[in-house]
Amino acid sequence: MPIRAVLWDIDDTIFDYAGADHAGMQLHLEGVGLPEAYATVDEALDAWKAITVRHWARVAAGETDFLGQRRDRVREFLSRPLTDAEADAWFAGHLSHYEASWQLFPDVLPVLDRLVPAYRHAILSNSSSEHQHRKLTALGIRDRFEAMVCAVELGVSKPEAGAFHAACEELALDPHEVAYVGDEPDIDASGAVAAGLTGIWLDRRGRGGRPDLVTITGLDQLPALLAGQTRFGAPDTFG
Repeated sequence: MPIRAVLWDIDDTIFDYAGADHAGMQLHLEGVGLPEAYATVDEALDAWKAITVRHWARVAAGETDFLGQRRDRVREFLSRPLTDAEADAWFAGHLSHYEASWQLFPDVLPVLDRLVPAYRHAILSNSSSEHQHRKLTALGIRDRFEAMVCAVELGVSKPEAGAFHAACEELALDPHEVAYVGDEPDIDASGAVAAGLTGIWLDRRGRGGRPDLVTITGLDQLPALLAGQTRFGAPDTFG
């Protein structure tokens, strides 16, 4: 049976999260000053990135909620205790710069246009529905996706099979009828494969090293990949 729908990750797949987060924090630090724990802005930005990854993993594991991870990221980054209100106020400065830096990757709109009407489209994210709905609306593409399933509301996150199956159920499709595209080889592509979907790793940074995965290095390669195979077989690598 052919692939009938494409299920998408958002951050660092269609939306340049890393770029916006980096730019937003850099601008924020220019305004509030460099925390004492860091010798340079680059050191602080690297630490912020690592802290963000760590605390998002806690959200995915159900150890904290969306607001909690924001506050804990600020406390760890500044290396000092803060009330919730203080942490929220500090994060708000970063948030304003971060949101001003939001942008899609250049290959997103052309590929979405090329894939319509051959495939249906939906979202599966490890974030919250409210946050991702707002983001996709601001970026002008929310109406491109007929369904959106997010881990915070679902209570199960990628790479668990239940997250992928919930998204397939929203589309009323069997897993083997759905391809999943994401930027993380294990959380996204391998998780999708284990759940019975076609997992496609979008390796934008050219990390490589995963011959076990169907891999593309840009979304412009996706239409030909989908059109060339009604059922994916051996992993293929483009670029």
